[in-house]
Amino acid sequence: MRLVLISDTHLPVRAKRLPEPVWEAVERADVVIHAGDWVSIGLLDELESRATRLIGCWGNNDGPELRARLPEVARVTLDGLSIAVVHETGSAKGRELRCEAAYPGVDLLVFGHSHIPWDTTSPGGLRLLNPGSPTDRRRQPYCTYQTATITAGRLEDVALHNL
Repeated sequence: MRLVLISDTHLPVRAKRLPEPVWEAVERADVVIHAGDWVSIGLLDELESRATRLIGCWGNNDGPELRARLPEVARVTLDGLSIAVVHETGSAKGRELRCEAAYPGVDLLVFGHSHIPWDTTSPGGLRLLNPGSPTDRRRQPYCTYQTATITAGRLEDVALHNL
């Protein structure tokens, strides 16, 4: 199962649309995960129409229309892998232990907010991924997104893509 992970798109404030390499990855993916701060309902509509399957949550910059259609925390099991998607996880210090306690039984936590790519594993085995932002690099050298695969309940081939 091929995944595309994005977050913090902030459309149309930070860009008018997603970069073409992201759309190409969306077209190849089995599942697209968006970890909040869409800003525009138009992107939600477009991703719903173009993605095979879309899983997402709302972020702190998302208004009532997006919050009406998306959960604060999205939860799903894909090919035996338990996944939670949330926008904010707090400060980087202590994140792994804090998230492990907040999301028991979850194998993968996808989050956003910082625009800083993140890939760590908690002592108890929770994988934490932040794809950064494909449209607003802030203090990072590149705009980014992530891809991964799930095979028989295992997360594999996690890759960060610079734009």
